[in-house]
Amino acid sequence: MIKKEMIAMLLAGGQGSRLGVLTSKVAKPAVSFGGKYRIIDFPLSNCINSGIDTVGVLTQYQPLRLNTHIGIGIPWDLDRNIGGVTVLPPYEKNVHSEWYTGTANAIYQNLEYMESFHPEYVLILSGDHIYKMDYEVMLDFHKEKGAEVTIAVMPVPMEEAKRFGIMITDEKRKITDFEEKPANPRSNLASMGIYIFNWKTLREALLVNSQQSGLDFGKHIIPYCHNRGCPLYAFEFNGYWKDVGTLNSYWEANMELIDIVPEFNLYEEYWKIYTKSEILPPQYLAEGSVVEGSIIGEGSDIYGRVYHSVIGCGVTIGKDTVIRDSIIMNNTRIGQECEISKAIIAENTQVGDQVRLGVGEEVPNETEPHIYNSGIVTVGENSFIPQGIMTGKNTCICGITSREDYENNCLAGGKTLIKAGDGQ
Repeated sequence: MIKKEMIAMLLAGGQGSRLGVLTSKVAKPAVSFGGKYRIIDFPLSNCINSGIDTVGVLTQYQPLRLNTHIGIGIPWDLDRNIGGVTVLPPYEKNVHSEWYTGTANAIYQNLEYMESFHPEYVLILSGDHIYKMDYEVMLDFHKEKGAEVTIAVMPVPMEEAKRFGIMITDEKRKITDFEEKPANPRSNLASMGIYIFNWKTLREALLVNSQQSGLDFGKHIIPYCHNRGCPLYAFEFNGYWKDVGTLNSYWEANMELIDIVPEFNLYEEYWKIYTKSEILPPQYLAEGSVVEGSIIGEGSDIYGRVYHSVIGCGVTIGKDTVIRDSIIMNNTRIGQECEISKAIIAENTQVGDQVRLGVGEEVPNETEPHIYNSGIVTVGENSFIPQGIMTGKNTCICGITSREDYENNCLAGGKTLIKAGDGQ
């Protein structure tokens, strides 16, 4: 009989709609990050670095790139005969088939998978946060406290606490109460959406609540366990943790990688971040090119000047082009004599010569100001911007555009240009 002490269930089905056109064709955990990684590499690397060799990845929205990226788990040493990594999409069942309707519903639909490993503990993770965490330390805390459920929490500034699920604890870190996005928070310990459950406790909670619509950990499973008197404890995490759910937080997290002393260090020997790497030639910096304070991915050719930016793999930046404070993802080609400032340009995009992105004053975006803001220019994947175009800030472009799409070769600040059939 296969028996694993702890298995991990990684929720990676979310669309990440606040990332706008970046996630119109790809699940949020598969979005590029830090030049050569994808967001899901971080929790997967945490698992193998913490000694967890059995991971179920629950996918749903636009799973193709995620599935191809994970494959059989070789980069993370998760290609095991017993355990390893398994991609778990929703599937047709003989009674009634349904999509995953909530975080806990997705786990409930995979009870059989978990059952097959007879685990003592189940670790629930989200696939869209950037952090390094030793889950083994959290498990030791869980055992030492005699907990049935342990929730990882992080201290946040009191004024931000109303944006999170907040845990109220006693001096021994036992959870006495919790509040979802409280108007007047009584504590600043925010739930990170990382849970360790005793398997028996989780199984019972899922079975009893299985008919709840949109079955969710925060709304249904945790309150059920609390009301039943299960010992719930809060494990405090004080490292770097970033939810890259908005374009601005995604841009900031990338920029933080290139600070002089990065708060989040990708270069630590003892806690490596693994990813699926293509076989690419080294970077090429042409004579006269300039690179300052930037990450440049493998196989990229730089003929222009790059300042404080994150450049992916296989990117070409033309002669006399200046890139500042921007994220350029894999296999994008940028022409000559361009000026690009505070832009996020997704994969496989082509930008013509003499294009200027991010010019002028900041104006709120007309269609989705809650997504396209902070002065960022966002370009979706597989897009084309013709020669000589200029765009303002808080703009969004997606699709194969032509000169006719731009009034006087310009997309004014706050405008959105999405070609039908692209990006939606």
